[in-house]
Formats: sequence, C-alpha cells, structure tokens
Amino acid sequence: MSETKSMWPVAVNAAAGLFLAGVIVWQFAGAPGGGEGEAPMPQMTAAPEEEMSAPEEAARQQAAQEESGPAAVTGARIANADSEPGSWLAHGRTYSEQRFSPLDQITDKNVDKLAPAWVFDTGTTRGLEASPLVIDGVIYTTGNWGVVHALDAKTGEELWSYDPEVPGEWARYGCCDIVNRGVAAWEGKIFAASFDGRLIALDAKDGSVIWEKNTIPGAPYTITGAPRVVKGKVIIGNGGAEYGVRGYFSAYDANTGEQLWRFYTVPGDPSKPLESPALEKAVDTWKGGRWWEVGGGGTVWDSMAYDPELDTLYVGVGNGSPWTREIRSPGGGDNLYLSSILAIDPDTGDLKWHYQTTPGDNWDYTATQHIILADMEIGGETRKVLMQAPKNGFFYVIDRETGKLISADNYITVTWASHVDLETGRPVENPALAYDKTTQVVLPSANGGHNWHPMAYNPNTGLVYIPTQEIAGIYSLERQWREEREYDVKENWWNPGLDWGDYVDAINAMGEIPLAAGYLKAWDPVKQEARWVVDLPAPLNGGVLTTAGNLVFQGTADGRFVAYTADRGEKVWEADIQTGIIAPPISYAVDGEQYIAVMAGYGGVGIASGDARQTAAAKYQNEGRLLVFKVGGKADLPEVAIKDQSIPAHEPVELTEEQLRNGEVQFMAHCGLCHGALAISSGVVPDLRRMSPAVKENFMEIVRGGMLKDRGMASFGDLLSERDVKDIYGYIIKRAREDRERLAPAN
Repeated sequence: MSETKSMWPVAVNAAAGLFLAGVIVWQFAGAPGGGEGEAPMPQMTAAPEEEMSAPEEAARQQAAQEESGPAAVTGARIANADSEPGSWLAHGRTYSEQRFSPLDQITDKNVDKLAPAWVFDTGTTRGLEASPLVIDGVIYTTGNWGVVHALDAKTGEELWSYDPEVPGEWARYGCCDIVNRGVAAWEGKIFAASFDGRLIALDAKDGSVIWEKNTIPGAPYTITGAPRVVKGKVIIGNGGAEYGVRGYFSAYDANTGEQLWRFYTVPGDPSKPLESPALEKAVDTWKGGRWWEVGGGGTVWDSMAYDPELDTLYVGVGNGSPWTREIRSPGGGDNLYLSSILAIDPDTGDLKWHYQTTPGDNWDYTATQHIILADMEIGGETRKVLMQAPKNGFFYVIDRETGKLISADNYITVTWASHVDLETGRPVENPALAYDKTTQVVLPSANGGHNWHPMAYNPNTGLVYIPTQEIAGIYSLERQWREEREYDVKENWWNPGLDWGDYVDAINAMGEIPLAAGYLKAWDPVKQEARWVVDLPAPLNGGVLTTAGNLVFQGTADGRFVAYTADRGEKVWEADIQTGIIAPPISYAVDGEQYIAVMAGYGGVGIASGDARQTAAAKYQNEGRLLVFKVGGKADLPEVAIKDQSIPAHEPVELTEEQLRNGEVQFMAHCGLCHGALAISSGVVPDLRRMSPAVKENFMEIVRGGMLKDRGMASFGDLLSERDVKDIYGYIIKRAREDRERLAPAN
C-alpha cells in the first residue's frame, strides 16, 4: 500500500474526501453479534432445475412471455435463477446478490472480440447507477430521478418509458446526486422509487401506473436505492442522514401498495412510546443529547439480500446524524442500529439479530455497502455466510444464521482502528485520532474504502471482487459545539457536526493535492487477503460483474470499460467509452447470444469527491447511455464532445479579508458539496470558475431566488444572506483568477 501522504483526498475538486457529495444541482447550466429473538427457522425451497441450453433458454423466454405476460417474476423463479442464466431477474441477479453470471459464451479466450451491439441514449448528464433487469427479452432500467426505461434486450428499441416528474428543486435534498439504482419486478409489475420518496408500481406491458404510494413524511428525505421484492412484499428504504432524518425501511403489498410494516433503525424521542422491542433495546445505547431533534440518521439507502431457506432479509444501515457522536450522543454509547447489518423476518419486520460494524460511528462509516450471501468451506465445514466490505475498511465474514462474526480484516489502509477483536466483534479504535479537540486526517474518509459500488463473488474462484480506494478524510468537530456545547441545526441541509472553517484551512495547508488512486481487489474471504490487485488511475470506479467465462468486468471513472481474468486479474479487453462508469455491469442472453450491459454516466459521490484531473466528466460531455456489448457486435460508439477547460477572464471583486474568508467558508459549507472544494468541479455539474456573463449577472437571483430551481438549482435563500452570496461570488472570482494565472502558459 502507498503511504498516507499519497492518500490525501481526491484532487483539488474533492479535497480531503470528507464528504460524500452534496446537494445536487443542475446548477447554472444544464452490540455487535448480539442475538435478537429466536433463531430463524429454515424453510423448504424448490430444488434448482438443470441448466438449459441456449436454444432451450430462448424458447423458455418466449413461452414465458406468451403464457404469463411480461415480467412474470415470482419468488420461486428468483430462487431458481440459475435454471435461466440468460435472465437477470433481481437486483444482484439472485436473492444472494452475488452478481455472478453463469453464462460462459464470452470467455477470457474470446472477449477480445467484444464490441458494441447497441447503445441507448438516456438523455442525461448526471450519474447513472442502475443495475438493469432482463426478463424474457426485455431490459428494465432507470436514469436520473427514477425515470424508468423498458427496452428490447436484443435491439435496444425503447418499448416504453415512465417519468415520475420529480420537482427539480428536490435535488437540493440529495447528498450524492439525483441517482437511482434500478427497479424490481414481480408478477407483471415493475417497481420503481422516485427521488422524492414515492414507490410506484408500473404495468410491465406499457409502463402505466397501477399504484403509487408516498413512503416519506417529506423533505429532506430522498430515495436512490432499488426496491426488492420478497414474498410479495416490496421493501424500500430512503436517504437523508446528512440532513437530519430518522432512518427506516418499509414493506408494501405488491398488489395493493398497502404498507405492511415499518422498521425504524434508531429510536425517536425517548419520552414517547418506542415502536418495537428492537428499539427498546437500542435506546439505552444513546446517551445524552437530543438526537431525535436532528433525526439520528440510520437511513437504509442501498444494500439488501434475502435467504429463502432461512427466510431472512438482510439490510444494511447507514451513518448517524450528525456524523459525530460527540453531538448526537455526548454520553457515548454504540448508538444502535447505526452502521449495522440487520437480519429481519420479512413477514413481520421483526429483528432476528444484528451486527454493528462501527459502534458509535463518528466518521460516516455506513454499513449500507453491498451484502453478499454464500455457502463456503471455512475451517473444514460448510458455513452459511454473509460478506460485506463497508466503508470502515474492514472485510467481514459473518454467520448469517446467528449473526456471529467469523472473521474480519482490513481490505485497505485503516488508521481509525487497529483491528477487529474477534472475541468481542468490535473494532479496536485508535484514540490518538479522536477529532473532538483538534483536526485529524483519518483513513478511510467518508468516501469509504469501498462505497456503494457493488462488488461480486465468483463461486468458481472463491473470490470477492471489490472496487476500493484509499482517500484520507479531514475531520474537525464543529467549533460552536467545542466552545458553547450548542449546535444550531440547519433545516433541510447538511448537519454533519463538522467545522467547515477548519476543513478549508486544512485544504489550504496542503498546497498541491496529490492524486488519489483506486483499486480493483480480488479478495479471498476465507484467508482474508488479496489474491490480486489492479491499480487504477482514479478512485470511485464502477461496480463489478463476474462470470463463468473466467471474467471480471468493471467500468472506470476515467471513461474505460475493462475485462480481467477472474483467476489472475490479467487485463484481456478494454473499450474507451469516454464517459465515466460507476454502475455495475450485468450479463444476459437472447436467442442464444450472450451480452454484457452497463450504464455509463459519471456522478453520484463523484460529484464532489471526483478529481477533475482524473475524471472523464471533466474532459468530455457526461452523456448518459446504456451500453450493450456482444462478441462480434457491429454498432458504433457515438462520439462524445470535448469540453473547453479554459478559464475565462473575470474582473476582480473588491472584498475585505473578512468577507473573502466568509465567502470561502460559506462556499465550502453550501456550494462545495456539489461544485467541489476550491471551486473546482469534477465535471458533473458546471465549474463556477467558468461562469458565463449571464450567470454572473443573475448570480444573486439564482442562488437566493431559485431562478433555476426547475433545473435542479433550488433556492438557498433560507441559508445564505445577500452578504453571504456576495462574498461567495467574490471568492469564486478570486479562485478563477488564481487558477487562470496559474494555468497560463509561460512567456
């Protein structure tokens, strides 16, 4: 591993990687291991059918659609997904979320002949994170806001689309872009979640609305995750922990939309009745403070998996609100169920067991990262395991029947803790890196050693393929709390409990920020070590697919789509896409031909934490597309327009030192969460150093008046005074002039 100095936050754009990303703006331009309740009762499931040949599979797809209509997905069909390897029926293909395709027509021997079969233009310029479903010859995928597309899987012809028409100003409530991770299918319905918190059942035939339910109390909640369907129940969570919400996930009847149960992940006001026995156990782990006034956090915004045999739903829980426990729970405590994996009875929503990866989380170390279920031999016996590589930098192997820790080791450099104690299941923290009194640099950052980007497990190699990065984070406790023991909560805005002034000072002290790097790691979960590692030129790269053809596919932040051998990590194919890829690929088959598909469009956490020196989005127009490849494909990749990266001349703005300082801090606290630290954009949203005359003329009306709210740039008049906006404007102009001079050619 490289030394700590080389792991400073990504670029001038995200500078120290403290945050995950920010308000999404179209802006100006287009107790660990503790058992809960009784052990789960195994249930019988149908035995897997024998794998079909390609012609048999094609015939089955056609017959299924003719007899049952489109998207005729059931629990038995998902449980027997290996009997139809040409389909991708659920988010991770199977309930176990392994992201392994049994298809082997495309192999490490012929992948060099892979070429585009067809390309679908989504008409977007923001992050695309969806895992498409492929059911009986139809692809169902999503773009921004929760827009749904149904396409012919062989030709790419659009069959129908659905737009939930989310108000543009809702973008302000998204921590990490207006993304969506896909849909679920069940008995002829396609289930999608809109960015503004609605769960929508669509008719798979034509995209018409069957039912729609609002799942949230209002702003600043959002939904970016994909629904899952288990036993006729649609499971959906939400996001917004940075903003001060109380996390929960819910189950809805797939036929009627009726809410069946809801599980709150953190306790509410302790003076009021608690909603479940699980919360009665959790409330004593919150000590002092008034966390319920800031929500407490614990949102469920991504990972879930299901074991039909154990009849158990596994759910990952996010970070606290505020991030720092010092403010939300000043008396300490583990703060259950933050940063935890929950085992849930899908019929009742009752908790079976929990395991907390980061007790009393202080660093935004969510456990919402991808959960994989597998059966593997450990210590001479076959174990039913759950695997996760959460943000905190440790890879966990857990007994999914009991919730007991089997093993844990760091998969990237970790400084906040020395190791995980296998007896207690708890990480052993490094007290020297506490940031309650002084600014600290910590590994990993809030970006995590592994973020949401899905990993994959190949049962043939026994390896887990993890998209990782090493980015250091800057943490400093909010000055108001340090001095007054008070914390002013900002309504409908970020409340991490960190001091932006200290953050800015730490960035300025760096000088030129070193480039950060990403890695694709093939991890042996039994030995807890890397089998092979691919160094990548940028962090925050795409999710992963692995196949029976001895292949691993991954897209990159710098605009490439790459295939490696699964056993050795040798690069065997690469396509220059010129668009950053963060989504995970999938594989499917139609009429006996295997395809590889991936959504291309950079963004998500990369809005603020990507580096303009490394991202394709800074060099090319970030045009969103669904790319589909096959051996011998004949389609052409459309050319992507190159951006003008020059900085125009700006007249200086006269401000006092005090005003410039205010502009610098206010920019970082409100604008930098999207436009990047030091006013350098990653390329996903406009770089404000390149403001046009029209934007400069209307700057006040845009920022305070909401002039561009329909395009995603909501008003910040509730947070910023006219003086603040003038100071921010002056700071941006100052930064633009500095960088224009720095980049000017020498005479």
